[in-house]
Amino acid sequence: MDADVTGAVRRDDADVPRRDDPGMPRRDAALEPERGGLDGFFKLTERGTTVGRELRAGLATFMVMAYIIFVNANILAATGLDPAAVAAGTALVAGVLSIAMGLVSNYPIALAAGLGINGAVAFGLVLGQGLSPAGAMGVIVLEGLVVLLLVLVGLREAVMNAVPLGLKRAIGVGIGLFILFIGLVDAGLIVNNADANGPVPVFFVFPTTAPLGVFLLGLVLTIVLFVRKVPGALVISIIVTAIIAFVLGVTEAPESFQIAPSFATLGQFDLGEVFTALGIGAALLTIFAFMLTDFFDTMGTATGIVEQAGLTDERGRVPGIGRLLLVDSVGAAAGGAAGVSSNTSYIESAAGVAEGGRTGLTAVVVGALFLLAILVTPLAPLIPFVATGPVLVLVGYLMASLIKDIDFTNVEEGLPALLTLTLMPLTFSITNGIGAGFITWVLIKVALGKIGEIHPLMWIVALAFVVYFAQGLLPGGIFA
Repeated sequence: MDADVTGAVRRDDADVPRRDDPGMPRRDAALEPERGGLDGFFKLTERGTTVGRELRAGLATFMVMAYIIFVNANILAATGLDPAAVAAGTALVAGVLSIAMGLVSNYPIALAAGLGINGAVAFGLVLGQGLSPAGAMGVIVLEGLVVLLLVLVGLREAVMNAVPLGLKRAIGVGIGLFILFIGLVDAGLIVNNADANGPVPVFFVFPTTAPLGVFLLGLVLTIVLFVRKVPGALVISIIVTAIIAFVLGVTEAPESFQIAPSFATLGQFDLGEVFTALGIGAALLTIFAFMLTDFFDTMGTATGIVEQAGLTDERGRVPGIGRLLLVDSVGAAAGGAAGVSSNTSYIESAAGVAEGGRTGLTAVVVGALFLLAILVTPLAPLIPFVATGPVLVLVGYLMASLIKDIDFTNVEEGLPALLTLTLMPLTFSITNGIGAGFITWVLIKVALGKIGEIHPLMWIVALAFVVYFAQGLLPGGIFA
């Protein structure tokens, strides 16, 4: 921030909100004296907020995000990782990155392990394609570095313009349905019917067992707390349901209990395994699919949160979005390097904005609380999936709500979107969903003679996915 000879402050419109933004106090910026301390660094007065309000906003955001510590631990535990170590790594990385986001971007946006991507890592890459946990995390590191490169060279706009808006929304909806499906399947409410040779691949299990009863009780509690807008509803639901599960004998205390936090997952990633295990072509497409998921989810979250805070410009753009995307892209690679899956900007940051958060101080508070939460991560083994599964169902609903913005009456948008959002949960693969959507979109445009509307990048990606789906017909080569 530069000062002129009169001592007044000159501001860069790309770094701060316009004075005519909704909710912003009107003042003559040219005559305002320079401020120091927290006020000067975070521009609290400029954005019409105070330290106390930012502290309350940070606490609100943390309360609605803290569930990810135990949910991420439960999901990645399916790969054989120690849930206590995953929980500690999750809290550590979320804390560091949220603080970095606040300091670098000065926006009230916090980061943590992304739901949906962690499920794809556990059930798609590890259990589905046979990668080790370290190999799967290597994929996350690589896709994070790709996103970082796109940000650094300024190609993010090109990628955003290449993919149709309907497909971007369908990706978000598909991930929501994917994690909802994970919640229902891992709770045991829906099971695989393949062994019974039944007419459908999955079937519903009536709640005749204690675990299913506890899961449904937790689901009811989660829904009630959420619709009643109880602060920290998801965290309260997890804790209460875990206690009920312990009392009813659904879960038991481990034979040995570790008091000190474990960071055993840090540095557990392998960059080369995906290429040797899947082949170069399939590996590149897998990395690309994860990159798309991270990239577009971040853009939607960033725009939505900053707009809610009244900090966008007159065209709805996010001032200084490059710094925001820089931290977020580092978060993807950092999460993989820490062995806890990709970290991304959280839409739950809206809770802090609703409490009046307008600056990066809110995100710094969230980060500090995540670091303090490391002390309770040894309790992660006591939290059963029946306690975290209901949260997945609710978060799945929240993400699937984007479906209202998809025009299904237009076959050019609706059919590719439908294939994208249905194939993700049905095949337990984000890659399959994105690939089917891309190919169908290009095919429909060609059939309608609208070749000019197809971006060159869409041609390249669609053709690559055709080869990906046809790999079973190939004798070897790049997919070997």
